[in-house]
Amino acid sequence: MNQATRYKPVFSFEFFPPKNAEGVERLRRTRQRLTALQPAYFSVTFGAGGSTRDRTLDTVLEIQREGRVEAAPHISCISASRGELLDLLQTYRDNGVRRLVALRGDLPSGTGGRLGEFRYAAELVAFIRENFGDQFKIEVAAYPEFHPQAASAEKDLEHFRQKVAAGADSAITQYFYNADAYTAFLERVRAMGVGIPIVPGIMPITNYTQLARFSDACGAEIPRFIRKRLEAYGDDTASIRAFGIEVVTRLCARLLEDGAPGIHFYSMNQAAAAEAIWKNLGLGELRASA
Repeated sequence: MNQATRYKPVFSFEFFPPKNAEGVERLRRTRQRLTALQPAYFSVTFGAGGSTRDRTLDTVLEIQREGRVEAAPHISCISASRGELLDLLQTYRDNGVRRLVALRGDLPSGTGGRLGEFRYAAELVAFIRENFGDQFKIEVAAYPEFHPQAASAEKDLEHFRQKVAAGADSAITQYFYNADAYTAFLERVRAMGVGIPIVPGIMPITNYTQLARFSDACGAEIPRFIRKRLEAYGDDTASIRAFGIEVVTRLCARLLEDGAPGIHFYSMNQAAAAEAIWKNLGLGELRASA
């Protein structure tokens, strides 16, 4: 893997804001288990069209109050004015948040929701830098297999370069299961002069139907050998989970051996699979010796 610089690995987990009281309690139990792994931060997603605005804020502030792991809220351009974004960012800053994940975001499917005052994530990154300087560490998204709405691979790479030029500190990729796609993406952006850390985003495999639906929507390829194995297991959830842990462990091990600057786990608000992969990779020993 052509890494321009070797970075100290950063490990993190992503959550989505719960919809109800039961989900809140479930996420609290998950956070408690994953906190024991001492990750660098927990990110919290922002629903399409701002649909989880208040729940994202509540979840982030609860994590901040616990004071054990840093919270990193997703910030989206969609359906937000400059004033609304400024108020939200000030609230986060005043509550000790120092890391953001800046995204264009998605409109809710089947609606004519408003785009907001920014069209692209690069504009949002520039707005944050203009108003807050270096008070926030800004993460942006990267797409090794290219954004499904991109006009071309070249335009997608150029959009990524613009986000970095606007002031992004590092990037998290869309999840993938093809390490070669990540390597090729790194080579392309390094050749464009992009030198920030680009952390692989990895989703543990626990539910094939859910994974196939997500992947079809976001353009993440499920390699044929994985898809066929998962299809063959049918409703055998134990076998799906065991195979998923095995294949994702191998992927993460290769990425880290090749110099990836960490792993960002898309947890789906569950702890068990991520814990198993973490243990298989020996990350507890790695962090203890850091």
